[in-house]
Amino acid sequence: MLTMHIQGTHEMSTSVNPIVIWRLLDGKPGHETQTLGLVKSLQRHQACESFDIRVSGQVESLFNVASATWPFARGLPLPDLIIGAGHRTHLPMLAARRAYGGKAVVLMQPSLPVALFDLCLIPQHDRYRGGGNYIETRGVLNPLHAEGRHEENKTLIMIGGPSRHYGWDTVNMLSQIRQLLAHRPWMQYTLTTSRRTPADFIVGLHSLSAPNLRVVPFSQTQPGWVAEQLAQSATAWVSEDSVSMVYEALTAQVAVGLLNLPLKQENRVSRGVEHLLQQGMIVRFDSDAHYQQRLHPVAGFTEADRCANWILRRWLQPVPASVPQVATATIA
Repeated sequence: MLTMHIQGTHEMSTSVNPIVIWRLLDGKPGHETQTLGLVKSLQRHQACESFDIRVSGQVESLFNVASATWPFARGLPLPDLIIGAGHRTHLPMLAARRAYGGKAVVLMQPSLPVALFDLCLIPQHDRYRGGGNYIETRGVLNPLHAEGRHEENKTLIMIGGPSRHYGWDTVNMLSQIRQLLAHRPWMQYTLTTSRRTPADFIVGLHSLSAPNLRVVPFSQTQPGWVAEQLAQSATAWVSEDSVSMVYEALTAQVAVGLLNLPLKQENRVSRGVEHLLQQGMIVRFDSDAHYQQRLHPVAGFTEADRCANWILRRWLQPVPASVPQVATATIA
């Protein structure tokens, strides 16, 4: 059964009609964060009205695609863009487009053929090499924006926990943090945890007794807290399992370091991390502090803006008749 939640936003005043965006949500915070990143970037560039529509269920969506009906957005203005992330949004996106028009943009390598969508934003680590309209992105999109004071003496440490791709070693993680604090004793460190952080690690933090460390457990943070801290910090250290936090920190344009964890086996997530390391965009922690010579922010890591600009330039802004439009785009 499909359920609907609609929220409208209009962030710019302009004499032209705003872009109408239908954002299809599957209830998974990670997916919704990705689409929010694209919406916010579009809103920074042009007037937009964004409507959130919660979807679930696939059987009804098959019927809707076949019958060219989609009764779940009655009363909304017709969409220019229909965007979604997560497999459960795929069929509803196609049904909505067939019934109401607009461009369908999916933020992942879809489980359906890429050619069924107007544009797919596919992370580079997926190594997609098929047909259709797609843009390769460096990681997944997020709503962060490079702004804030970025005070040189402030560092944010973000700790995850065991995951599908990475193991966990509490003793080694605490050792890395202890050395990190000692390497730069003048730095003010703020450390936060996640839902996955093991209890013994949190207990072990109390043994550090470092005057330059403030611990803010995940349970004591509010939505937007990480973005606020990144805006104030010049550097971020992220446990290797928290890949989404790595990309958010890069987008916030702070220097990013990795705290090492044992890799279970090579996978698309680890390939993405290794690519960032090879490109010099992030550094690994090492006990001899060689990382200090290579730890620096990366300018221009704005994947949501890059994708939003492509969409606006190709679809939503006037194009001179003498300039041909390109039907298929692959951007590295």
